[in-house]
Amino acid sequence: MTAQTKKRSPVESGDAAIGTALVGFVSNNEDLGPIVRHAFESGRPEALFHNLRGIAKRKEVEIEELCRLHYEEFILAVDELRGVLVDADELKGALSGENLRLQEVASALLLKLDELLELYAANKNVGEALATLKICLQVTSLCQSCNRDIAQGKFHTVLKTLELIEKDHLQNIPLKLLKNVVQKKIPMMKLYIEKKVSNEFNEWLVYIRKFAMEIGQASIRQASLDRQKDERMRAWQREAEECSRGGFDEHAYALDLEYIDEESTLEFDLTPVYRAYNIHISLGLGEKFREYYYSNRLMQLNLDMQISTTQPFLESHQHFLAQVAGFFIVENRVLRTAEGLLSDSQVDTMWEASISKVTSFLEEQFARMDAANHHLLVKDYVSLLAATMKKYGYQVTSLLEVLDKNRERYHELLVSDCRKQIQGVFAKDSHERMVIEKENDYNMNVAACQLEPIHAVPDLPYVAPFSSSVPGACRIIHSFIEDLVSYLSYGVVVNSYDVVKGYLDKLLIEVLNDGLLKLIHNGSLEIAQLVQIAGNIAILERSCDMFLLHAAQLCGLPKRLLGKPHSGLTARAVLKASQNAAFNGLITLANSRIDEFMLLLTSIDWTTEETPEHANDYMNEVLIYLDMVVSTAQLILPKEALFKVISGSLSHISDTIITVLLSDRVKRLSINAVVGIDIDLKLLEDFAEDRFHTTGLSALKKETSFKDCLVEIRQLTNLLLSNHAESFMNAVIREKSYASLDHKKVAIICDKFRDAPDSLFGSLSSRNMVQSARKKSLDVLKRRLKDFN
Repeated sequence: MTAQTKKRSPVESGDAAIGTALVGFVSNNEDLGPIVRHAFESGRPEALFHNLRGIAKRKEVEIEELCRLHYEEFILAVDELRGVLVDADELKGALSGENLRLQEVASALLLKLDELLELYAANKNVGEALATLKICLQVTSLCQSCNRDIAQGKFHTVLKTLELIEKDHLQNIPLKLLKNVVQKKIPMMKLYIEKKVSNEFNEWLVYIRKFAMEIGQASIRQASLDRQKDERMRAWQREAEECSRGGFDEHAYALDLEYIDEESTLEFDLTPVYRAYNIHISLGLGEKFREYYYSNRLMQLNLDMQISTTQPFLESHQHFLAQVAGFFIVENRVLRTAEGLLSDSQVDTMWEASISKVTSFLEEQFARMDAANHHLLVKDYVSLLAATMKKYGYQVTSLLEVLDKNRERYHELLVSDCRKQIQGVFAKDSHERMVIEKENDYNMNVAACQLEPIHAVPDLPYVAPFSSSVPGACRIIHSFIEDLVSYLSYGVVVNSYDVVKGYLDKLLIEVLNDGLLKLIHNGSLEIAQLVQIAGNIAILERSCDMFLLHAAQLCGLPKRLLGKPHSGLTARAVLKASQNAAFNGLITLANSRIDEFMLLLTSIDWTTEETPEHANDYMNEVLIYLDMVVSTAQLILPKEALFKVISGSLSHISDTIITVLLSDRVKRLSINAVVGIDIDLKLLEDFAEDRFHTTGLSALKKETSFKDCLVEIRQLTNLLLSNHAESFMNAVIREKSYASLDHKKVAIICDKFRDAPDSLFGSLSSRNMVQSARKKSLDVLKRRLKDFN
């Protein structure tokens, strides 16, 4: 193509764009609104109309083509449609006829329907009436059940029934009058039930307060039985241990069915409490009842805490403590079984307040008591109360601490009682050896106190080596140990043996030993009585181990621990010292009695001219007395003590004779008087030598014998009777023969000594007599002694 294409104008380009877009929208059956709006906004509506007309022409052509293509089918459809119209007219006529016939038949039925509707309405009214009657009948039946259950006391069932009425029936009651009556009666019935169970609970409060003491007594009695059973078991265990040391005993561990018993407790009824509590919970008054219960029980407890002043505490303490125990046993049961009625804090508060009052009251009463057995009675019951309440979970430390605080007070009273008893025993004792004629008396006084190592009963009558005060004192000490262990047991003291040992030491030292010392220094005893007291002390000193063993057994301490070093009693050494004091007192008493006999020395004629043939009277008395002392003491005193007493007496006799010779009472001393002293000394020496061997003291192999106690007076006598008295100044001879003599004493006595009789006519009667060798020797000795001094 050679010709150049003609350039289009902008207007023609815009009309072509509208036409194209319009064709696309029409083809797609889309909304033409945007194109129409655009055409008018752009100011070209003519182009829009032109394009629309073009499209319409094209569509008409298409329709004509389509009609031409489908004409035959259209004609057939029109024919079918005309046939349908004919059938419709026929159907319309048939329906009109049927309608007329239906109306004729339905008129009678409509009359029947009206009657039926009236019957339905009546039936509905009757049904509503029956439903109303049924509801009323159910409510009245429930009300009758409430009345019947109230009469029978079934309050919990009544409350359930009332709750059922309130929840399920009250709002559905169609009769207003009945509904108002029921609404009015329900609160009244609840109030009646509340008052009824409250009255029952109040009656229970009165009952349980009266019954609480019996409850407490039964529980404490059971605790006492349990304690006795435990003590029997421990005793059997100790016996079994003893048997095991000697050989196995098949019966030692046998099961004893006699003591197998169920724990017996006193039952009490808490039904009113449970009932009242549950009823109040059902009424929604649980908190109110909890407060009411706690306040009333607290008031009862305060009343129980008021101690009667008209009755002595010793008589009323068991009832008082049993009442407290019974109260808290009941509270423990309520706490465990009535869930929520009591709290642990409430029970603890009541217990702490009560136990504080009890402990302060016990301290006050303990301070007033003046008898140890009263202390022990109250302590036993308090410890049983503590054991009982501990079993129920209560804290009892403060109770036990009160008992421990009053331990010193109890010990003071117990020691005071023992002091009085021991003083009574000493006052009644004649301090003579016991003569036991009956086996029962032997078992009670000897075997029971373990005063003899042989357990078999000896031949009766049996003469014991002690007096009646020894078994009496042993029984008192045994009782002291038992009472003290009883007080300390079941308390806060863990190692009671050490405490008992300390108190036992105090008793033996401050009471028994002091009493024995008072007897020793009394000054009114005879020698035989003092000898017996010394023997008693020796036996009591040996019994200290037995006392300690008894205490250990009661405290449950094994025997093997007693053999450890420093495990003995200090009192044993103290009694040993008192025994030495008794020996010294015995020597003093013997010497004082000997002094009475030695006063007869003053009646001796020291310047006699006659040669004596017999001993002086004083010596005979002294020998008789010494023989009595030896015969009495050797049966009781140890050999060491016997040696000490007799040797002391002999030395005292020697010293007394020398003292008399040195005194101013003896102005002159003749040879015959010295011969008389020599005779006395020989008798005394023979007695001393004989008793030294017959009493078995020679077996002690002492360095000195009884005869050696007279060595000073013997050497003085030998010197005065010697023909070579001047040899005294020879150191070798003096050391050998006169070692016990003192120069000054010898000088004084030699000045008094006259070899020849000092009479008026002595020189005439012996004028031919030359001066004897003895006199010359004595004169020489006198001069030398003067020079020496």
